[in-house]
Amino acid sequence: MPQDTAHVNINSGGVQKNTYDAIVIGSGISGGWAAKELTEKGLKTLLLERGRDVVHIKDYPTATLNPWDFTHRGRMPLKVTTENPVVARCYAFGEASQHFFVKDTEHPYVQEKPFDWIRGYQVGGKSLLWARQTQRWSRFDFEGPERDAFAVPWPFTYNEIAPWYSHVEKFAGISGNKDGLETLPDGEFLPPWDLNCVEKTIQQRIMQQYKNRYVVQGRCAHLTKPNPIHVEQGRTQCQARSLCERGCPFGGYFSSNASTIPWAQKTGNLTLVPESVVHSIIYDEKLQKATGVRVINAVTKEATEYYAKIIFVNASTINTNLILLNSVSNRFPNGLGNDSGLLGKFIAFHNYRGHVTASFDGPQDKYYYGRRPTQAMMPNFRNVYHQETDFLRGYMVHYSAGRARASADGIGAAFKDAITEAGNWYVSMMMQGETIPKETNHVRLSTTEKDEWGIPQLITSVAYDDNDEKLLKDFLTQGSEMLAAAGCTNIQTHDSKQAPGLDIHEMGGVRMGKDPKTALLNEWNQMHHCKNVFVTDGACMVSTSTQNPSLTYMAITARAANYAVEQLKKNNI
Repeated sequence: MPQDTAHVNINSGGVQKNTYDAIVIGSGISGGWAAKELTEKGLKTLLLERGRDVVHIKDYPTATLNPWDFTHRGRMPLKVTTENPVVARCYAFGEASQHFFVKDTEHPYVQEKPFDWIRGYQVGGKSLLWARQTQRWSRFDFEGPERDAFAVPWPFTYNEIAPWYSHVEKFAGISGNKDGLETLPDGEFLPPWDLNCVEKTIQQRIMQQYKNRYVVQGRCAHLTKPNPIHVEQGRTQCQARSLCERGCPFGGYFSSNASTIPWAQKTGNLTLVPESVVHSIIYDEKLQKATGVRVINAVTKEATEYYAKIIFVNASTINTNLILLNSVSNRFPNGLGNDSGLLGKFIAFHNYRGHVTASFDGPQDKYYYGRRPTQAMMPNFRNVYHQETDFLRGYMVHYSAGRARASADGIGAAFKDAITEAGNWYVSMMMQGETIPKETNHVRLSTTEKDEWGIPQLITSVAYDDNDEKLLKDFLTQGSEMLAAAGCTNIQTHDSKQAPGLDIHEMGGVRMGKDPKTALLNEWNQMHHCKNVFVTDGACMVSTSTQNPSLTYMAITARAANYAVEQLKKNNI
């Protein structure tokens, strides 16, 4: 295979020295789970991370700082936001968390259509930064593509993945109520957070008015009451500080750094190598399987090759697509396993554009305590049992209520006293809409531009369509009507018009499916045409559902790792 000149002198250190049972590419949510499951089952596992090492607690430099400890009180200087417009649009990017984000200038890409690619290159990846909302998908989500004929069928059912949801929920720690909803399956829950008084009033009024719309407390990966398995991980109760994007020294929320990676390290079977940019996967045409990966040191640019019996690709959706597209050989000239020509296509995401705000005449003598990490939540109620609108699929709704600081005029002691009072109640509602995977929504490699590691830059070509616009319009209408029915006033709708990608729920490009002509992975996340390579991050997804995806990534990863080890033992791969 032709080599880029930057990668001719391979410093492999000898094949035997660099050989493992398994290689996992990426240490974020799914990569951490792959490492945990494989090492627990006895496999000597190499975990490659393109970013720097981040050790739990030790490497959270801003975790306990006060607002006045920051030069700009937490805000980013105008120069930084101007130079990095993409990452600056992320809600969690600020002076206290900037070290966990990739600046736009650090890994450029080509936007054929506007796409905000939010990245975190460090051990733990974006598991340090995610919003931690964790819902199981329902049978309607897994059955949707086949029923509504908008994508290939999911190659497994809800019942098949349900035990794996339980498996990861128990270890990660998920808070929530047993709500008994078919559209939002119950899980293995820790005690839930509570809704405040206004949120409860709105909940009751909406459910009285709409018999098929259920408002529940959100489910999130926070330890409200740690179980022994969480204490064994070294984690403790969430302190409701709402400083999560700084890294949690309590381990109160689930991250690879606090949970799966230390657990894997305790087995003695894990080798973690940060600053390892994966260039490509090595394919042996005689053996007809992958034999290892080519790595470029992020700092020295030195090239190394590592070898293994199985490879898990968990680099996060867009980078996973990039690596596979760049893994070319005589057998696979268009990317590893890409006989169908579909690699990089059918990229999808969540539609977050719709917001509804309102005022509420709530009790002036009541307030709330702490900074709860989740909101009230309404599972999708559109097109659930059958097609009933002029758009496909639907949206989940999240809302919260709070009290702003009282407004006042003047200066001095009287002004200070006035603004210490709580102001009026407000309500904020948002949508999380399912988007339809389309072949035209894709990523591909540039033929002219390369990054500093000699790897082709990625071109993103992803956009909204008419279905997204109709779904947005429906949410704005229904959200307004629901808040009006709940007694809200001053109702206003907003379209953020944000580009795809800012939802940070990108999925697809290496989708699953039983037919190798229409999918790259089988029902076990195994490449149809390269049986010892597995993809279990967001790239594998057939569709997006309306639920948050991270819990499903975890469950899919644990299931696939179990299968891979079984197949190794049988000498099938």
